[in-house]
Amino acid sequence: MPTSELRALERLYREFGEDRAVRKLDLLKRLDRGRMPSADAVSRMHEVLQFLHAYPDDAALLERVTRMLERFGRRADLKRHAEELADSGIAGTPIHYAFFWPTVRWLERHWPGRLRIDWEEFDEDKQGVLDGMLSNLMPYAESLSLEEAELTTEEWVDRLRGRDSDTAFVLQRMERLRADDLLKESLFDDLTIPFRLEPGRGGPARTGARWSGGPTVFRDTPLDGRRPDLKAACLERPRAVRAVGRADGRRLVDLAREAMVTRARDLYAFKYADPNDVRIVEFDDGLQFAAMGLLPERRLMLDTVYAFLTMRNGVPMGYVLSSAYFNSVEVAYNVFDTFRGGEAGRIYGKVLAMMHHLFGADAFTVDPYQLGHDNDEGLASGAWWFYYKLGFRPRDAETRRLVRAELAKMKRRPAHRSSLDTLQELSAVNMYWYLGAERSDVRGLIPLERIGLAMTDLLSRRFGADRERGLRECADEAAKLLGVRSRARFSPGERLAWERWAPLVLTLPGVSRWNPAERRALAAVVRAKGGRRETDYLQRFDAHVKLRRALLKLAGV
Repeated sequence: MPTSELRALERLYREFGEDRAVRKLDLLKRLDRGRMPSADAVSRMHEVLQFLHAYPDDAALLERVTRMLERFGRRADLKRHAEELADSGIAGTPIHYAFFWPTVRWLERHWPGRLRIDWEEFDEDKQGVLDGMLSNLMPYAESLSLEEAELTTEEWVDRLRGRDSDTAFVLQRMERLRADDLLKESLFDDLTIPFRLEPGRGGPARTGARWSGGPTVFRDTPLDGRRPDLKAACLERPRAVRAVGRADGRRLVDLAREAMVTRARDLYAFKYADPNDVRIVEFDDGLQFAAMGLLPERRLMLDTVYAFLTMRNGVPMGYVLSSAYFNSVEVAYNVFDTFRGGEAGRIYGKVLAMMHHLFGADAFTVDPYQLGHDNDEGLASGAWWFYYKLGFRPRDAETRRLVRAELAKMKRRPAHRSSLDTLQELSAVNMYWYLGAERSDVRGLIPLERIGLAMTDLLSRRFGADRERGLRECADEAAKLLGVRSRARFSPGERLAWERWAPLVLTLPGVSRWNPAERRALAAVVRAKGGRRETDYLQRFDAHVKLRRALLKLAGV
């Protein structure tokens, strides 16, 4: 029976060495010919294939796994259980999610007609908002019918859309709205439209997803589930860091977006990843990270944000988000379900090594959500203790007291496990780990809002409601102060960064007394914020001692 063979493979597929590869291949051949009796069995077989795609024992097994994944969406048992497997991301199954503006545009561009509005799940109040917007989205000639005819929102869209799908109609009318992209995006996202992405040829699906530019490394040794020595791991250098061209950058960004869509997620840093700023960070054993910076117009004011797609043998295994400044970085680490319980600790050590190498970071922060706060999945997985055992510590005195109490209970009774309520309390504050000495000028401890309020006060005091004039004048004044004679040769991204940073430049305490070299260096920092690669900005930013001191003074640190 296929189910008994599946159970045998499930007991075996994470083991390596000796005759495991031969046994796995034999079971795969039998499963390839068989038919699974239930949706659960289909899903379980898919997860085994996904894992073996990233961790193949040898060439013969990889060939068999690849062929099975390529045909998976056409399996009779998959088609029979497709609706039961909705939202699994498996090829041939539908996905339901309230995708945001850039993702909807991307999906419609790549797979036109496949994305439909899920009217049954569409909130009535939100439908009412869309109904009220229709008169602004349509030509004036249609105003009479829109004002007088009594139809539901779904009926109106169906009447108006003609040959287009409901999604394509709403999307195109929003795109034609006389407003900038940020406003269009805000209006669209506020609607929280639920969509159904129908299955079809070519994806998106996580079945067989792989970047062909990745290496092929076979596995013949057991998985390394040990907890790493973070200091030793952090000091390891990547084997290579190499930039990819725009075409490969676009392919990797699309692969990351597919990894999110097929898991019913929508990640800001992948939505707005810049294909011109993509690099491959390579470690041993086929492990790679695709590092992606943000488009210049989507970059944050001070932080440098990068997203990383974690891959082994080119197969997506998870993702990492980072936000860095002052040689410190806040790290969000996620491993996809298929690969949990494997080498999460070892790979996390590589993540910190990568942050240390790329960003010069020697202080690392994990925020409450990653630790499990208001995050049921994180609480259930014991994320807080994962980071604690690696060496991360809270700085909050009350939380440290609670930790000591929990450790005392464990000492008295080794079987003790922290309750979900206790984990919720423990995870309410950031945790920190330092490669060097503990310090306070790090991500998560600096009140950035005070810096923002200082800029707001300057603009309010000098320009009131006329912020546009304020930004123009501040840009000119900042250029004069920093010795920039002309901005004519700035790229669009550099001009935008200059406009955004100009009020901050004028707010920095003591900047007018800096020497010419320090002011020129600040001009280079600002310009680099809008340059091709945001790590260039980060290096200049972190190296500017006077800028760091001025910002800390503004923040009251």
